[in-house]
Amino acid sequence: MMRVLYVDDDRINTLLFTETCRCAGGLEVKTAACGSEAVECLNGWLPELMVIDLHLPDTTGFDLLPTLRRTQPALVDVPAFLCTADDAAVVGLAALAAGFRSCWPKPMELPFMLAELARLGHRQGD
Repeated sequence: MMRVLYVDDDRINTLLFTETCRCAGGLEVKTAACGSEAVECLNGWLPELMVIDLHLPDTTGFDLLPTLRRTQPALVDVPAFLCTADDAAVVGLAALAAGFRSCWPKPMELPFMLAELARLGHRQGD
């Protein structure tokens, strides 16, 4: 089972993401509504993939990713995806420069997201 950390302050997006993952199966999802909650999620639990919203109440996704990786050095090579309602084409290059694999636009296209999670889950199992 692949462990996924999803960080987003929008409860509807969080519910949609977690329910989609639950229906897909094979994914254990922990959620956080802000950066400080995301850091707390790392106590005794390490994700194998992270999806982080750009705009959070206490930080940005750009600032949170390095914080998580400093807090838990084992996360250095864990794939991370930025999600945003901002123009993903504009934010995408900055996301890559910040260490994200790519930028997923909101609202998320569920078939694309599930395919990406399945691809990464398969890679984790190799």
